[in-house]
Formats: sequence, C-alpha cells, structure tokens
Amino acid sequence: MLYIGNHTSSAKGYASMARQTIANGGNTFAFFTRNPRGGKAKEIDPEDVAKYQVLAAEHHFGKIVAHAPYTLNACAAKENLRDFARDTMRDDLRRMEFTPGNYYNFHPGSHVGQGTEEGIRKIAGILNDVLTNEQTTTVLLETMAGKGTEVGRSFQELRQIIDLTDQKDKLGICLDTCHVWDAGYDIADHLDQVLEEFQEQIGLERLKAIHLNDSMNELGSHKDRHARIGEGKIGLEALVRVICHPALQGLPVILETPNDDEGWTREIHLLREKHESLILI
Repeated sequence: MLYIGNHTSSAKGYASMARQTIANGGNTFAFFTRNPRGGKAKEIDPEDVAKYQVLAAEHHFGKIVAHAPYTLNACAAKENLRDFARDTMRDDLRRMEFTPGNYYNFHPGSHVGQGTEEGIRKIAGILNDVLTNEQTTTVLLETMAGKGTEVGRSFQELRQIIDLTDQKDKLGICLDTCHVWDAGYDIADHLDQVLEEFQEQIGLERLKAIHLNDSMNELGSHKDRHARIGEGKIGLEALVRVICHPALQGLPVILETPNDDEGWTREIHLLREKHESLILI
C-alpha cells in the first residue's frame, strides 16, 4: 500500500488534519508540532486525539510524521539556542505520546562556523539529553541539501550523529528527495546506487519516511528550493521510481511541494495512479 499525504497545518487539531488528508486522497500526513518559527505549542485535546484515532483506523492510515520547528538548531553556537532546542524536543516528544508509535522529524541544524565535527557532537549531545527508553516515538534525522553550514548533507554525517547517540534504537532517517538531489545524490539516474550507499553508510532499516519533492535546482546545487512534482529538475518519472522502489515500500510519503489543497490532491491522485500501475498491491 502507498501511504501518501501532504504537510498540513496542526492549528485545527488531529481530527481536522485527518479529515483534510482524507479529502485530499491521503492516508498519512505531516504537521508542525508548533509554529514553524517556534513558540509555545497548543495544548493537545485527548478527545480530539480519540476522534483522530477512529478516522485513522477507518481509513487505514500509515504512520504520521511530526516536524520540529525550523528555528530548532541542536548545534547552535549560543547555549540559549541549544537550550531552546533541548526544551522544545523534550516537550514535543512528551506530546507525541498522545499518538504513540509515530515519527518526529527534525533538521539536524547548522554549525554556524564551529565546524561539522563539533556540530555533529552537539546534535548527538542534545539527542542524548532528550531520548528515553520509555518513548514510543522514533526521532528522524532529515537529509539536508547542504546550504550554508548545514549538518546532514551526506549519509556519512548522519551516520556519525547516530554513532554518538546512546539510544540508537530511537533514531531513524527521513529522506527528502529535493534535499538529497541538491546535496549531490543523483536519484534521477542512479537511484539504486544512492540507496546502496545509504545501505552501506546507515542501513535501509533506518529509513522511515520520505519527503517527496521536486527541486528547482540542478544536481548538487546545495540550495534547497522545492518544486511541484514533475515541474523541477528531478522530474515526475524519477520521483515515481522512488515511491515504487522495492526497498521503499510501506514508508510514509509526505509532499512538501509549494501547493494548496487542490494542488496536493492532484499530486496525490497522480502518484497513486502511477504507483498502482507499477506495483501489485
């Protein structure tokens, strides 16, 4: 089964997000845990969560993917910014237990001149502070495009973060197709080789979710500018090969394309048709 949906607003609550996802033709979704620029999170209503759980069961939802705010920088040079990252992640992971067994995705961060090695050490330090034995949520490191001083521009850097983290069983990877393309991984013409490298460096068992985006940029541009499916440099057929690849079946596929609900509905139905024509489900 193809679990596909788009990034939606969490302001309306879980049940509303689920209803909009269903209207768009999806059976998973991603959402920000709070304002993407930071701030206090809205209190979770257990009755709303219960309604969501009913809808998710009725419509056979896959795992959903929460997203940390963009302002979270686990390897910031300033200690107050790292305190914000630590406190936000700890609070978000507590809140994730209202919907147990799902995913929490975050951008590893930018080392802002400290160097990649120090950035990796600080990211792992935050993870060691917030991850617990008891949590049911898997925390996903997102593959990054490598703009500026971003950490996570290569599979090797993500592997190094995992290696320095104590609770390795609580970690996974979210592969963003725009980001890896912009980072220099040719998923259009050499998808098998890219996945083989992922297997060698990290292990495909850690790949838990996909952000499916086209890119406005050429391969290796290190810019991170998303395009609608089929309107960028990666192309529709290459992205269809991603969702149809045997090693990637069953993962939640999240669209972060520059769209509204009408546009996401078109993309979801297009990708479902392509997937069903190539995969026996």
